[in-house]
Amino acid sequence: MTHINKDAEVMKFFPSLLSKKQTLEFIIRMQDQFAEKGFCYFPVDDLKTGDFIGFIGLSFQNFESDFMPCIDIGWRIKKECWGKGLATEGALACLKYAKYELQLESIHAMAPKINSKSIVVMQKIGMSHIKDFEHPKLKKTPTLKNCVLYKIDL
Repeated sequence: MTHINKDAEVMKFFPSLLSKKQTLEFIIRMQDQFAEKGFCYFPVDDLKTGDFIGFIGLSFQNFESDFMPCIDIGWRIKKECWGKGLATEGALACLKYAKYELQLESIHAMAPKINSKSIVVMQKIGMSHIKDFEHPKLKKTPTLKNCVLYKIDL
């Protein structure tokens, strides 16, 4: 995961690359969230090769916005695996888990407006555009602060 988080192309739509320490802190947050809520951004392996390729999953979000708190679906996959449908496949599996195992009512997704690849995945998994918004955590990053919010009712 550290390798993925240090890849400038993968992290193009994030404010910065993440260090090994930040990546380990993220992993611990996900482990804690899973223990508490039964979901997180799950580590993902390519089922054909068994290689670790990144994460796909659900995460509790609670920042300053009129649609908070919510449960977000997200993904981060190494660039060698882009364009193979893996984010879509994993996200669909997470939506099934959210509906049938967690019995959640809805899931949100957010991305900077310029992140067209993630927006396409949101659309492919059946999410609908709710609105555009300025992400409060990205206000200091002019190219990323204008975001889209998508939602799916389960």
